[in-house]
Amino acid sequence: MKKNILTFLAFSILVIHAFGQDTTVSKLTFKDAIKIGLENNVILNQQKNQLAYTEVNKTSTMLQMAPSIDASANASRVDGNSFNPNEGKVVNGKTDYINASIDASIPVFNGMNVVNTYRQAHNANEAQLHQVNRSNQDVIRDVAAQYLTCLLDQELIQIDKENIAGQKLQYDQIHAQVELGSKAEADLYNQEYQLKNAELLLVRSRIKLRNDIATLALTIQVDPTTILEVEEVNWDINALVADSVSLDEMITLAQGRRSDLKQADFTEKAARYGYAALKGRYYPSVYAGASYGSRYNYIYGDVNRTFEQQFREDNVSFSYGLNVSIPIFYGFRNRAQAAFSKVTYENAKIRTHNTEVTVKSDVIRAYQNFNDTKTAYGAANAQLRAAELTYKMEKERYDLGISTMVQLTTTNQAYVKAKGDFQNAKYNLMFQRLMIGYATGTLKIEDIP
Repeated sequence: MKKNILTFLAFSILVIHAFGQDTTVSKLTFKDAIKIGLENNVILNQQKNQLAYTEVNKTSTMLQMAPSIDASANASRVDGNSFNPNEGKVVNGKTDYINASIDASIPVFNGMNVVNTYRQAHNANEAQLHQVNRSNQDVIRDVAAQYLTCLLDQELIQIDKENIAGQKLQYDQIHAQVELGSKAEADLYNQEYQLKNAELLLVRSRIKLRNDIATLALTIQVDPTTILEVEEVNWDINALVADSVSLDEMITLAQGRRSDLKQADFTEKAARYGYAALKGRYYPSVYAGASYGSRYNYIYGDVNRTFEQQFREDNVSFSYGLNVSIPIFYGFRNRAQAAFSKVTYENAKIRTHNTEVTVKSDVIRAYQNFNDTKTAYGAANAQLRAAELTYKMEKERYDLGISTMVQLTTTNQAYVKAKGDFQNAKYNLMFQRLMIGYATGTLKIEDIP
């Protein structure tokens, strides 16, 4: 057993040393981690790119209500028979043609298709904006959880180091007492095992910290060759314990501030307008249009009027009018598209209702978790004080020879566990306080200490 523990220790030290080569060390504060995460997070940046598209699409659909204008021009040569409109005859030979025109059209009526398409794009843009806001809060939540986990790992490493120091001191004392004959040699072997076990726990804690640091680095997209060192958070725990929140106020606040709820609402509106836009295809569409243009002809071997005379005077034309299109039969294409859009709208209404229920559930859960963690923190604090006092008393009893090694070992293990539980309760309290802001939709980088 001892040989296996020593082999594992040696291997772990080699692995940790190998990973530490050719790397740089960078200290990271809590707020800096959040800032880097907000700048580099993959999903958040993808959502921002989607937001840029929805803004362009909203502008495009709005401008589709304005006239469409385009200019065209072409030049060609005909070698053979061609009709010359200036002279009203067929000419055999080479003839050059130049034509140019400006055309404009504007929708007069199309079943409110364009207007509803704009409303759809506008609400889709608003929904995406709230999606980005919620993704921001998602990043803050994820980075905060991972950062506080790393801080807890560091505290557990410190606890393991203190335990090793205490076990080493205890080992030296028992070794001296065994040599004097006042302690049994079995106590020395038992204490040696406790010391090696404490060293093994330290190695495991260091490996866990390294893995959690790697997870944090991946989330905030930091170069994996950089070793991060997270710094302690300056947060008044007593103020957190004294902090009180109202469930009713949290629910009201969440209903007005949760970005995912607003996103669902705007998505539902976008789907409703999209359905209305497709139903507009059932009606006739009327477009008004106008065209202004001119042309120039040049016949080789003949007398031609000048470009100015033809293009500015003789061949100028201006036309305008209305175009009416009445849908009669398209193989139920419009009806099928409208039916699909209606399903999308109905599903959006279901998602909105589900989001409303989810928001209330999240708030209630965050409220309960925060109060529970405050209670757990108080209990862990009291447990730590009791475990510390018990260990000191048991240590004195063992030194006086009125307690056994088993009792001392059990008491020490309880004391080490109590210290770990206290640190876990402390950082869990910090995280659950942040989750209050996340559940109500008010979480922002300024909340990070």
